[in-house]
Amino acid sequence: MTKSIEKILARYRVTDGKGFRLKDYDPGDTAGLSLDKEEATAVLQNGVGRLAELQSRLYAQDRWAVLLMLQGMDAAGKDGVVKHVFSGVNPLGCEVHPFKAPVGLERDHDFLWRHVMAMPPRGHIGIHNRSWYEEVLVARVHPEVLAGQKLPRSLVGRHIWDERLEDIAAFERYLARQGVLPVKIFLNLSKEEQRTRFLARIDEPEKNWKFSAADVIERRSWKQYRQAYEAAIAATATRHSPWYVVPADHKWFTRLVVSAAIIETLDGLDLRYPEVSEAERQALQAARQELLEADATE
Repeated sequence: MTKSIEKILARYRVTDGKGFRLKDYDPGDTAGLSLDKEEATAVLQNGVGRLAELQSRLYAQDRWAVLLMLQGMDAAGKDGVVKHVFSGVNPLGCEVHPFKAPVGLERDHDFLWRHVMAMPPRGHIGIHNRSWYEEVLVARVHPEVLAGQKLPRSLVGRHIWDERLEDIAAFERYLARQGVLPVKIFLNLSKEEQRTRFLARIDEPEKNWKFSAADVIERRSWKQYRQAYEAAIAATATRHSPWYVVPADHKWFTRLVVSAAIIETLDGLDLRYPEVSEAERQALQAARQELLEADATE
């Protein structure tokens, strides 16, 4: 099973962006797996349990941090991934930060600032629902966004997107060298499946709250977004900061792959509970003896 998971992850992991093309990745792929709802739930629950165990060691060891970045078009399933994959982790060691369009103080700083302020501390898993990549996606597709960022005109040239991607790649390399491991997930949703999910949000009353007319407006720029994602992944996929282009048309499979990617990352850290010194061990035994004697005299 472990070897099967490794092969599945290798299918979607991008560690070198040279020659990367989104068209080579099928949004409906399931790597040959065919699981019913109960089977998929059981497999995911095994992953949830394993993730909880590894997170406990990560927290206790207090050396590494993991930063999961979720990117994808509207309705790709980012919220569902957070809800289901991380259902078993200890909230004390995991923080979720959803990022909307920058406002106020955020716009008075560089585009990385608000994300740095939300960086996970050592021993923690940080989840950024959307990330600094929005600044080479939304801002690239909608020029008015860039125009509202208060940048000096002399810095807004025709190479600005290449420059931003270069800065992002350098920052992610810095994070990895500091023990903060970026795991970047692109939920690769097809346009047809997005349409189906949008219609469900409109037609099913309990899902109406999820729908925004702005989602349909963004859908008109589908091709431009795909091009922007392709450029971003190609420029920033590395061994220390890989991208996972995860098929998103089947939610059960999406969640299994994301779970496996996080587990593999944590497994690679050789996480261990701290060992106590001989003096600390003696203190533990003394405390144990005192507790036993106290119970015996009561």
